[in-house]
Amino acid sequence: MDKFTYQSPTKIHFGEGQIAEIANDIPKDKKILVIYGGGSIKTNGVYEQVAAALSGFNWDEFAGVEPNPQYDTLMQAVAKVKAEGFDFLLAVGGGSVVDGTKFIAAAACYEGSDPWEILHDQAPVITALPIGCVLTLPATGSETNGGSVVSRGKDKLFFGSPLVKPTFAILDPQTTLSLSPRQVSNGVVDAFVHTMEQYLTFPVNAKVQDRFAEGLLLTLIEEGPKALATPNDIAVRANIMWSATQALNGLIGVGVPQDWTTHMIGHELTGNYAIDHARTLSIVLPAVMQVCRTEKQAKLVQYAERVFGITTGTADERIDAAIARTIAFFKEMDVPTSLADVELGAADIDVLINSLEKHGMTALGEHGKLTIADSRKILETAL
Repeated sequence: MDKFTYQSPTKIHFGEGQIAEIANDIPKDKKILVIYGGGSIKTNGVYEQVAAALSGFNWDEFAGVEPNPQYDTLMQAVAKVKAEGFDFLLAVGGGSVVDGTKFIAAAACYEGSDPWEILHDQAPVITALPIGCVLTLPATGSETNGGSVVSRGKDKLFFGSPLVKPTFAILDPQTTLSLSPRQVSNGVVDAFVHTMEQYLTFPVNAKVQDRFAEGLLLTLIEEGPKALATPNDIAVRANIMWSATQALNGLIGVGVPQDWTTHMIGHELTGNYAIDHARTLSIVLPAVMQVCRTEKQAKLVQYAERVFGITTGTADERIDAAIARTIAFFKEMDVPTSLADVELGAADIDVLINSLEKHGMTALGEHGKLTIADSRKILETAL
């Protein structure tokens, strides 16, 4: 295992009724902008709880952050922050709202010529406004990390900085009970693939990270279908919510190689065809497993044994079985597992390859050796 430095400054309040803790974690002298999405928080009781917690605070709100948050929308919030002097941001929603709030926090303090440079040119974030969040859709892990993905047209780009890690996160499973089955499925699959991107590489004798990752995968496989079958089971929702946070808070990724090929190709599917992020991942991951089976053989065999209990047959047979079980799990979660499932075909692959080249995604994988030709093969395998 490689050497590493790990710090997680985000204070987590987990459990029912924890939204009230907002009042204890934001300084009373802050001017707060509450940022949310399409307004579902006003129908599921979350908005009322947030407003009650902010009683006595100076605050206002900004609504309309989209799934796959759009740069132009976020810049409207930046303009409001600057014009009215907000100095604390509170994201209330899913990962897209949290991601968007991170960009607002950085862009509002950016001293360059255009905040787009933070995304397009990876301009460093020197300072940012403080952030807190109330999570309502467990999926991305954005509530405890410094990463953010923002879209502008067909460009879906990432930036990261420890300065935009939330200072606190409220994780109340009760807030997830109003999610649609599609949102539940997307969240489980997103967390699953986050874990796989950090786990399914090559062995480095990182036993803690491996066992932790396998525990998350097993939990998501066990609890994900239950969340669809018994949507009011708060204990199931709690386990999924905590798993999604742990999948991308950085802990399972320290000291180990990481891949992210599935995400990079998936971003192009979302950017060009507006497919839900998680549903792009369920399409691409099985193809990555198949195309990269030689490089990933040791971890694929380990995954087969420890996650699915597959212990007989040749290495290739066990890998085939593990890929089949992964696809079966995705189907159980009612997400697509091929390009055909989202009505895309061979003619669309050139569009995706061109986008990967445009965004500099020409050397992917844990070894940085997957070329554009390899990405094409992955997409062809996903047909």
